[in-house]
Amino acid sequence: MFDAIYISVRTLVEHVFRSGSIDSRFRSQSTLLDGTRIHQLIQKTYQESDRKEVYLRTEMKVKDLSFIIDGRCDGLLFRDDVVVIDEIKSYSQPSEQIQQGGYPVHWAQAKLYAYMYAKENVLEKIAVQLTYVQVDTLEKTYFKEICCFTELEVFLGKVIEDYSPYANLLHEHRRSRNESCKELAFPFDSYRAGQRKLAGVVYKSILDKKNLFAKAPTGIGKTISTLFPSVKAIGEGHLDKVFYLTAKTITRTTAEEAFKKMRACGLCMSTVTITAKDKICLKDETNCQKDYCEFANGYYDRINEAILDILTNEKAMTREVIEFYAKKHTVCPFEFSLDLAYAVDSIICDYNYVFDPRVSLKRLFEEQKKSTALLVDEAHNLVDRGREMFSNSLNKDIFVQLKKEFKGVNKSFFDAANKVNAWFLILKKKHQDKHEFTLDHLDEELMEHLMQFVEITEQVLLTETSQTLLEAYFMVNNFLKVTELLDEDYVIYVEKVKNDFIVKLFCMDPAKLLHQMGKGYRSKIFFSATLSPLSYYQDILGGQEDDYALSIPSPFSSDQVDVHIHPLSTRFRDRDRTKESIVSVIQTLIKRRPGNYLIFFPSYHYLLAVYDQFKQKDEDTHTIIQATGMTETEREAFLEAFQPNQSETLLGFAVLGGIFSEGVDLIGDRLNGVVVVGVGLPQLCFERNLIKDHFNQKNKNGYDYAYVYPGMNKVLQAGGRLIRSEEDHGTIVLIDDRFLQRQYQQLLPLEWQQYTVGSPQKHR
Repeated sequence: MFDAIYISVRTLVEHVFRSGSIDSRFRSQSTLLDGTRIHQLIQKTYQESDRKEVYLRTEMKVKDLSFIIDGRCDGLLFRDDVVVIDEIKSYSQPSEQIQQGGYPVHWAQAKLYAYMYAKENVLEKIAVQLTYVQVDTLEKTYFKEICCFTELEVFLGKVIEDYSPYANLLHEHRRSRNESCKELAFPFDSYRAGQRKLAGVVYKSILDKKNLFAKAPTGIGKTISTLFPSVKAIGEGHLDKVFYLTAKTITRTTAEEAFKKMRACGLCMSTVTITAKDKICLKDETNCQKDYCEFANGYYDRINEAILDILTNEKAMTREVIEFYAKKHTVCPFEFSLDLAYAVDSIICDYNYVFDPRVSLKRLFEEQKKSTALLVDEAHNLVDRGREMFSNSLNKDIFVQLKKEFKGVNKSFFDAANKVNAWFLILKKKHQDKHEFTLDHLDEELMEHLMQFVEITEQVLLTETSQTLLEAYFMVNNFLKVTELLDEDYVIYVEKVKNDFIVKLFCMDPAKLLHQMGKGYRSKIFFSATLSPLSYYQDILGGQEDDYALSIPSPFSSDQVDVHIHPLSTRFRDRDRTKESIVSVIQTLIKRRPGNYLIFFPSYHYLLAVYDQFKQKDEDTHTIIQATGMTETEREAFLEAFQPNQSETLLGFAVLGGIFSEGVDLIGDRLNGVVVVGVGLPQLCFERNLIKDHFNQKNKNGYDYAYVYPGMNKVLQAGGRLIRSEEDHGTIVLIDDRFLQRQYQQLLPLEWQQYTVGSPQKHR
């Protein structure tokens, strides 16, 4: 009985023959388009009897493995009784730089196609041709070779032999993985209330190839409740890969710990955590050029050995583990983690590796997606992140800088930058009295100027290394890409920021594009403690009518939390008037119930105003404050200050929706209460009002979509820091008169709705 390994020709030859360095210096963004254009150009010259894009497939048995290899060759030509396999490659460098005789990886690709066709059609000889085309001049360079079938058979055998150590390693691992997934029991003594239900619905969603929107309360153990059923689905053959997607580093750590717990119970499963390039870079400056970085220089010569080493010896490929092996093999840790993502069973990473069209892991083929599940943690964060991914802007200031830099240096480029700047000046003059306004469309003149700018910039960047120019090039290119997405869910608006003018393509409703980017995956599980109201999140995250939805009540008793509402106004116009009353509420609270408290504010400015007022009245109480741009060490020190059974009260002042209002676990007496000042509404602004108007036009409550739901989500997240286990008890104080209005009341968790108006009394 042979076990099958499916692999494409391209993946196989690139694994065996890749070599050289990572080089992030400028490359034309049109390379892919050039490749497609040139393939079509050459294929149009084929004779009538020739064929293009021919699907070929073969099977080779080696020991107990059967390698099933397939792909499409560019051309199948019939010349004077000789069949020719044509492999077309485009390139942008001067023709004299094309390697003499062609590149080994290209020959390998063509020879594998030649073997497949010759075998299927019982040919003793077949010709292999490499057709190189220079993208600018269309100059063609041909290399041709006649091959015997026996030579090609030996060649394929050698390629398979070189690939086998990696294939055998993966194959043996997957066999062990599947057995361990099948046998794995839930890694805790018992399920928490609601946990079994969540795990069961996640498994059913994967089984039925459905998407799930799950509102599951804080403290239930959502990470293990989604990962465990996914692992079981791998054991049953429904899945082969799992993505655990999250917006925050701290929740990535929770996922790593869940896998660690399951491995301790016998799970054999490999995971990689992808850390942002600038965070994991081993150099002082993130500059991926072979002449600067030894980890980039010769990366592809060493990467296969590095992958074999780490996969042989490790299952949990965390940041620290990747850094260790990256140093050992002198490979870039970021690219290393991306390459590992295609080999491991589970990837823990940011949302953008799946949903952002500019960043996503594009080598994950459609077939692989069909056996992959996406677990989207803290899914409420994906709304604004989605808007961010699909929006883009263009600012005037950078073109002014470029004009200064290139005046008298490069006339054609200076003129290109000047034309874009001139368009901004006309716009500025036309709307000189406005700070923000919308445009019905982008006029053709601007589009022509931008395309011309890209074209000329690509030529300049081949010889210039200006950082400003590179930034402008990518900005314009990304802007042009987003123009292709413009539809009724977008608005084009202009804002004046000091002396700069910014044109923004703003995605108000990311639903359609999130759905599109998540297409093809077997199942998507969106979950959060604050996916409320569920219908709103299903709508705005691209949910479909037949998706599953689940809302699990809190497993904790309402007796564990004592909720108090103070009906003070925290509206912008009243903040100065009521800040003294807010300080009095805090003082009364800590006097009657000393302990550790987190106090959340809707803005940093508001936080500072109340903090200053508090310190004037009370210099003795120990306070710490969230600062802007805190390092990881500073964040850890802030949380470390919350220790159980302290002799004095500690107040931590923080921002709603900030780093301390989500994914923070201060269990037991480390946190005795949470104070939330305000209903968390985003500040009234032009952009939020555009969102409001957009959803009003869709016959939805635009104010709720733009302000109320995002604001109350922050309130629920902040309050959720308090009760994290069955043993936790504490006090929540909500300061705002709107908490007593029905619109806001119905968004409060059930266990918060047994509140008292006014200050809490002393504990008896």
